[in-house]
Amino acid sequence: MERFDEGVRLDREGWFSVTPERIARHIADRCRSDVIVDAFCGVGGNAIQFAATCRLVIAVDICPERVELARFNAGVYGVQDRIQFVVGDFFELATRLRADAVFLSPPWGGPEYSNAEVYDMYRLDGTMDGREMMRAARSISKNIALLAPRSADVDQLAAMAGPGGRVEVEQNLLNGRAKTITAYYGDLIGTGES
Repeated sequence: MERFDEGVRLDREGWFSVTPERIARHIADRCRSDVIVDAFCGVGGNAIQFAATCRLVIAVDICPERVELARFNAGVYGVQDRIQFVVGDFFELATRLRADAVFLSPPWGGPEYSNAEVYDMYRLDGTMDGREMMRAARSISKNIALLAPRSADVDQLAAMAGPGGRVEVEQNLLNGRAKTITAYYGDLIGTGES
């Protein structure tokens, strides 16, 4: 978060899990829509960027303290009026949410995720099934962006598109080095710059 010196607050997990701002801004540009759900908002890095490209962001996180940090950080960026913060379990809330797009940046399992040669998208942090997460997201919208570790199993990302489904996998680089992968589904495919 580029405004760290202006008072942005992060918890321990936020230090290693917040999406770098340049990547978050790029994803937000690709996900322009009226309403977007940020299913695992954490300290708000992506939700803040979505507020610049979407009319309304529904930012969900199961941890009340992280939602409060996200709310505070949105205030630092001056976008708190475009974000509706919800404390709750995305899997329980999904069937009641309506939006044009869904952004998924689930927990990857702490810094240890980077030790995996190929990251298992079906087991995510060891407690969450990526296929179930995609089913929950599809109950909201077919337009899904999924942020994953750079070592994510691309075959699993493709399989998550479902039978006959399509996916666009984009490698996110910072300073010439692979940082993360974003998988785009539905009408979000092909929305990037050439």
